[in-house]
Amino acid sequence: MSIDKVLTERGNRYGAFKDGASIMQQLKTVMRSTDGWERLTDSQKEALEMIQHKIGRVLNGDPTYVDSWTDICGFSQLIVNELEGKC
Repeated sequence: MSIDKVLTERGNRYGAFKDGASIMQQLKTVMRSTDGWERLTDSQKEALEMIQHKIGRVLNGDPTYVDSWTDICGFSQLIVNELEGKC
């Protein structure tokens, strides 16, 4: 599959990249500006950033795309597993 085709498919699913990027950067700014951010582990920070990325895709693109919601669950579960010593 050509990169142009991939980008077209992603754009159709997630909306314009620049619009999604704006949403995602705004969410990251809010998260990183809280007092609690520095108390998080690297894994927790990364999971929250990936979750906010998926939220940005939902807000900017197709909110009925199940994989976006599944990914949000998955990143949360990774942290639950880590906190429970399962990794």
